[in-house]
Amino acid sequence: MCGKRLPGQALIKRDSRKTKYFSRSRSMMLTVYLASTNPGKLREFRQAAEPRGIAVELLPGIENLPVCIEDGNTFEENARKKALDYSQWTESLVFADDSGLCVDALGAGPGVFSARYAGPEADDEANNRKLLSDLVGVPTSKRSAHYACVIALARRGKILTVVEGKAGGLIQDEPRGTDGFGYDPYFFYPPLNRTFAELSLEEKYEVSHRGEAFQKLLDYLQSQDRLG
Repeated sequence: MCGKRLPGQALIKRDSRKTKYFSRSRSMMLTVYLASTNPGKLREFRQAAEPRGIAVELLPGIENLPVCIEDGNTFEENARKKALDYSQWTESLVFADDSGLCVDALGAGPGVFSARYAGPEADDEANNRKLLSDLVGVPTSKRSAHYACVIALARRGKILTVVEGKAGGLIQDEPRGTDGFGYDPYFFYPPLNRTFAELSLEEKYEVSHRGEAFQKLLDYLQSQDRLG
């Protein structure tokens, strides 16, 4: 574990037999906390959640918490680890995602190493350069790839649910578009004839791996809120 949970207020009790984990007043939105400092992810999650009556905020003080090392072999392992570790610092709901690009010609790489493909301190530009370098000589027709995303939701060191999503496409040589982040300018999505970086947030959410996974998480949160 990356750290110990700080003391917090007592859980809200519905009655003597059941603990209500998804409590909110009628005048307040349910709030879930994102265990990430990635502004692109936060922007996408917030815009998708607000119409569903759910607020997404960064986990308070996450920049000062011990960094959780993502050393899992799969996206699910990393998402679970982050959600479990960071949920110990709050009484509230915390979710974490792990996502990345899987290119068939690279044996499903960079995969879990997508964010640090060109090295531990690599930025998007460096990662994209390495991706294109590794694909030199591979024809476009053989550059099939998919984005994958796994989201884990936790509270007080316990996993509540895990969801996933995927989006398929091709890797092209030239960047297109100015929105998005990561490999988006090079990830061509055939059904819309555009790269992910050419899509608006609304369009991207409708077809992306993160949008699919997050939609499942929102469905879960709302169903639990109603049942609670």
